[in-house]
Amino acid sequence: MHHRNTIRLAASATAVLAAALSLTACGPENGDGTAKASSPAPASATPSGTAPATTSPASTAPSTGGSSGGGTSTAPSAPASPASATSAGTAPACSLPAVEANAYQATNRPDGTGTGAAIVEFTNVSGHACVLRGHPTVAGAGNGSPEHNLPLKVTPTGTAFPVRLAPGGKAWVKLTFHQVQGEADGYCKSGAKPAVFPTLVVGLPGAGAHQVALSDGEFAECDNTVTATAVSAAKPS
Repeated sequence: MHHRNTIRLAASATAVLAAALSLTACGPENGDGTAKASSPAPASATPSGTAPATTSPASTAPSTGGSSGGGTSTAPSAPASPASATSAGTAPACSLPAVEANAYQATNRPDGTGTGAAIVEFTNVSGHACVLRGHPTVAGAGNGSPEHNLPLKVTPTGTAFPVRLAPGGKAWVKLTFHQVQGEADGYCKSGAKPAVFPTLVVGLPGAGAHQVALSDGEFAECDNTVTATAVSAAKPS
């Protein structure tokens, strides 16, 4: 009886040992003989075969000094060249001896019996180009001396521009007076006495003063006042 129970216990121990060996063979062992438990891959793990995108600093930052590093090379722009100076149109002011002045009655002038309006023509009689500019001064010429000249009040009209005259070239100003009315000695609408000048002294800035006579009469005007255009390359009427 006792011998039979011993056989059964031995058989049971053998079965338990076989089962343990079967479990050990299913996976890798720890150092103590127990099986390792497999760990799941972390959720953030990179899938196999896919490399994370990388950005090269050299490919994003533009290079201003050259093409090294694979960056974009930007050549510095060339400085704008200064505008070239030109001497076109430059000439000295016309001197007094370089200019000859003449005067004649204008076609378009105020109604009346006096001069009304006159054109003063300037001609470059020198052998080189020169420039006239500005509005004129006007005075009635005195007898025998410039000290006796009677300055007229000038009202300038129009914009003044330099006028370049080649040798033989011409420029003009137009003088418009307060007109004398009536016959004989006439009268002024203001009540003043008309003034008559055989010649006028007409000056331009830098070009001196020129004494001119009308080609067809004398200068008769009222109030010693005149409206004057700037010197012009276009002939007025």
